[in-house]
Amino acid sequence: MQDQAMATIPGAALAATPDDLVALVRGYNPRSNEALIRKAWAFGDRMHDGQLRKSGEPYFTHPVAVARILADQRMDDATIVTALLHDTLEDTKASYAQLEREFGPEIAELVEGVTNLTKMQIRSDETRQAENFRKLFMATSRDLRVTLVKLADRLHNMRTIRSMKSEKQAQKARETMDIYAPLAGRMGMQWMREELEDLSFKVLMPEARQSVIRRFLTLQDETDTVIKKIVEDIREVLRREGIEAEVTGRAKKPYSIWRKLQTKDQAFSRLSDIYGFRIICGAAPDCYRILGVVHQRWRAVPGRFKDYISQPKSNGYRSIHTTVSGRDGKQVEIQVRTQEMHEVAESGVAAHWSYKDGVRSENRFAVDPVRWIAQMTERFEGGEDHDEFLEAVKLEMYQDQVFCFTPKGHVIPLPRGATPIDFAYAIHTRIGHACVGAKVDGVRVPLYSRLKNGQMVEIITAEGQTPQATWIGIAVTGRAKSAIRRALREEDRERFIKLGAELARVAFENVGKKATDKALRTAAKALGLDGEEDLLARLGSAELTAREVVRVLYPDLAQRAGEEVDERKAVVGVAPGQAYRRALCCQPVPGERIVGITHRGQGVVVHAIDCPALVDYEEQPDRWLDLHWQEGNHRPVNTVTLELTISNGPGVLGRICTLIGEQSANISDLQFTDRKPDYYRLLVDVDLRNAEHLHRVMTALDAESSVSSVARHRDPRRATVTPPRG
Repeated sequence: MQDQAMATIPGAALAATPDDLVALVRGYNPRSNEALIRKAWAFGDRMHDGQLRKSGEPYFTHPVAVARILADQRMDDATIVTALLHDTLEDTKASYAQLEREFGPEIAELVEGVTNLTKMQIRSDETRQAENFRKLFMATSRDLRVTLVKLADRLHNMRTIRSMKSEKQAQKARETMDIYAPLAGRMGMQWMREELEDLSFKVLMPEARQSVIRRFLTLQDETDTVIKKIVEDIREVLRREGIEAEVTGRAKKPYSIWRKLQTKDQAFSRLSDIYGFRIICGAAPDCYRILGVVHQRWRAVPGRFKDYISQPKSNGYRSIHTTVSGRDGKQVEIQVRTQEMHEVAESGVAAHWSYKDGVRSENRFAVDPVRWIAQMTERFEGGEDHDEFLEAVKLEMYQDQVFCFTPKGHVIPLPRGATPIDFAYAIHTRIGHACVGAKVDGVRVPLYSRLKNGQMVEIITAEGQTPQATWIGIAVTGRAKSAIRRALREEDRERFIKLGAELARVAFENVGKKATDKALRTAAKALGLDGEEDLLARLGSAELTAREVVRVLYPDLAQRAGEEVDERKAVVGVAPGQAYRRALCCQPVPGERIVGITHRGQGVVVHAIDCPALVDYEEQPDRWLDLHWQEGNHRPVNTVTLELTISNGPGVLGRICTLIGEQSANISDLQFTDRKPDYYRLLVDVDLRNAEHLHRVMTALDAESSVSSVARHRDPRRATVTPPRG
């Protein structure tokens, strides 16, 4: 697809000689240390002499290309030199002492930092992400330029990925899509995020990308010079109002268009985000004046306005976004910002090092990297386990922020998807603990509600209120979850001890033993806990599994705890003989946190802890039951509905069914919900054992090139339940 770019794509040209690179750097920094750059070029070229890339090119062309990408971002000399040397410690005989002696301690440390990031071998599988992110943040906290060099390194590797083996291409592309592209976006380098995503898209789903390109080119032929016409329309309106501004437009990247197609139920030709337009003016007041002029000339689309000038993103991004109905009723996105804001929008956090006319840029909107890193890490309290840390990191890194107001006008930044509970804990832990309700813009809302940008939130508190166990599934911030867990351990200790005793009783009976006081005390001692009650409390709060307790006392019998679970006794916490039903609205499966709602004469309905239907029982705490799934191997009788988008091609549906069968899962129903020329959407009911089984099935489907998306389908409108068990 031909991009009518808003700006020159960084790194588009090559610096073939030291003279080329020096000229590029001196173009924005006349005071650059030319001798240092030439020295680094010569050193790197000598160290990599004789080494070749997979493509057959001299290896040193790669460090040079990385340096060029960073030079296009107007980075300082130290970063450019680091780029030229970034592989010398790992791939050549050069040593840290040699780099320090030749180039000084700052550059030696930067090169070592990039080397350490490379050695992490970051992967996108869940089992390693937490530790990888811990290391990444540790490296980043020392000097953010390490991460900038690593991102530029990955960008050039993705641009030249075709020389690698196909399986290696897929691995690198998935890594890039899952980790590096979102990281670039979070750091404010949106151009890099878009290019990394599109390069990954080209590897992972080449047919889908070509389909988008074909459809775009067809639309482009039909609309001819639509971008030029809209740009001229905007310029004419601004001229009539006497406003001086630069107006540009572009067609967006194939992956960006593809993502919009998957989330919007409309024809390709009506998609609003195929084209983007940008207006760059002189001062912030002009931005709002331009917005008024644009909205007077074209009708604004409700719900598509965002003001990142009054509420900037944490990486310094400032701009006004709006969508209007333009020519022929087509919706187009318009961004309005000043030149200073534009420079930060292009470079993100890297703008801190940007040079202009030989001096460090004094852009007042550039974010201090040290402060940015502190904001990213301040919520990660010491002592959290890997899962909690990863959960918090993902929320902070990969979601846009929303900014909400207290009744007194104070701004509370939260990750997108945050709830009133997160808002309460962001104010103060005491407010969070005492929360009993919330009002958003003056209207009472459930605590599970997702907050939106610009809303005014009032937290209703009550003396004596304590956090509820269900809040863990509702809250999304690491700060709120950690505080709730601590409070539950302290406030609900007695209830957890009672539930833990029941879990222990069932687990011990499964191996033919009794959970006597002495046995529990012995297990607690072996696990390093403070006695029997501490052990039971941890069992009840899900910090310890009953199987772990059995294993420490009876290792030879522990295997029996993994025997197949009686379907009628799959849930622990219901009264003996009491019927329970699995709610169709959320379809919980073994391995997920669950809660029970009692229904007179009908037994217990089992819901996932985050089921939206639970809001109907928020004011009836006496009907809630703490439940756990029985430990062991569950039968594949738990139906889960998956929503798939697949390409329309011969044999595709057959391959999908075969994939599911290969994971020992049975398809119990299949329904098409949407048919398009190139893609189908369908709902597939799959009978599964547990959450792990569900994850295996979804992973296998996600890896299939004919599957563009796979997600768990949940429908709160499905009020019916499965037949009772027990």
